[in-house]
Amino acid sequence: MLFTALLPGCAATRPAGEAAWQPLFNGSDLTGWVVKCPPADAGRGFWKVDNGTILADSMGCKDHDYVWLATEREYSDFVLGLKFQACRDSPGNSGVQVRSRYNDDAHWLDGPQVDINPPGPWRTGMIWDETRGGRRWLCPNVPQGKWVDPSLAAAGLRFFYSDEGAGWNDLEIIAKGMRLRVILNGVEVTNYDGRGVLNDAVHRQHNVGQRGIIALQVHKGNELRIRFKDIRIRELTR
Repeated sequence: MLFTALLPGCAATRPAGEAAWQPLFNGSDLTGWVVKCPPADAGRGFWKVDNGTILADSMGCKDHDYVWLATEREYSDFVLGLKFQACRDSPGNSGVQVRSRYNDDAHWLDGPQVDINPPGPWRTGMIWDETRGGRRWLCPNVPQGKWVDPSLAAAGLRFFYSDEGAGWNDLEIIAKGMRLRVILNGVEVTNYDGRGVLNDAVHRQHNVGQRGIIALQVHKGNELRIRFKDIRIRELTR
């Protein structure tokens, strides 16, 4: 994540409109979080606390729908910071939903998602729209029904597996107004202006794109093993 170093003797001052960092994960249990999924997947235990981390583990099980770990609170403008650990032998996809909302009748989470894709790390940090009526890549901007490829990856992107370096990746997501920025291991990989999309009729219909929950993903039908820790948020004012 990005931090500003202070010179010796300089006091830390927080710019106007910036609140203090608040932890979203206490390292002990899932207080403040709730699992969202269809009834058939309830109780499968894909999400748990393990050694001070949040572990998503669906290895050996492909027969499941999307299973989300979602914040109980909603957020609008913020800086979200977290670390994630990706395993080389995990073939599944994950991601971080922001400003989203789960529909308990349709069993669907609408809203934009920052992708985390261990099988193809070049995709990590791209933004996919899970919103019904959208369902396409927002950044890079490709037509609905088209897919992204490695040629569209951010220059300088750095991604570490669990057996590389410290074994963890720093992810920072900044949501301010209609703009979403994604910084992975100190490199800005996405800077997306969502005006005209995240506030269009489709997103207003589902009440997403500008305010909502944060959620971590186990992708439908995927075997996934990934860890998260040091999840914290700093709310911003416009």
